[in-house]
Amino acid sequence: MSPERVVLATGNRHKVDEVARILVATGARVELVGADDVGGMPGVAETGATFAENALLKARAVAELNGLPALADDSGLSVDALNGMPGVLSARWSGLPGADAENTKLVLAQLVDTPDERRGAAFVCAAVLVQPDGTEAVQRREVRGRLLREPRGSGGFGYDPIFVPEGEERTTAELDPAAKDALSHRGRAFRALAVELGWTDET
Repeated sequence: MSPERVVLATGNRHKVDEVARILVATGARVELVGADDVGGMPGVAETGATFAENALLKARAVAELNGLPALADDSGLSVDALNGMPGVLSARWSGLPGADAENTKLVLAQLVDTPDERRGAAFVCAAVLVQPDGTEAVQRREVRGRLLREPRGSGGFGYDPIFVPEGEERTTAELDPAAKDALSHRGRAFRALAVELGWTDET
């Protein structure tokens, strides 16, 4: 019996590769494809107030368009000293969608006078699945850490170069992919979702 085909609701190939890697590591019995592999990613206004709401908006649009189960996630950085922001605005914090370097520079500028002991933050991810029949599943996970004053590392994307997870001295941009997946917010959320959906033998 061939694996179930599931579409990841994103046009970001880095994210498709990362989620595919996470699911393979869990032993998930699915074939993951990106939205661009099955007709493209529809335009979706991410108007939700939470990560879960935004992820569901994307997954619902793709499931309706393709008639296939659709995975999506919405994730971002929650900075303690900024009262949880950028939060759901993380990808467009600078006003330029997808401008990782500009977003990171703005956060660092906003924290320039914040002492090291108050630079706590969390990466948060909500991972969802929407079936064509409207059935939905949601898992939310986070990883705590601290923010540096200068970026370090060339791996990952987004705010990875300034985020050091708890228990680590390396930023998430300095971790190899397997190590990052093991502790990341996205890894935790998609592993939990795979277990809930019965895609893996993990418990």
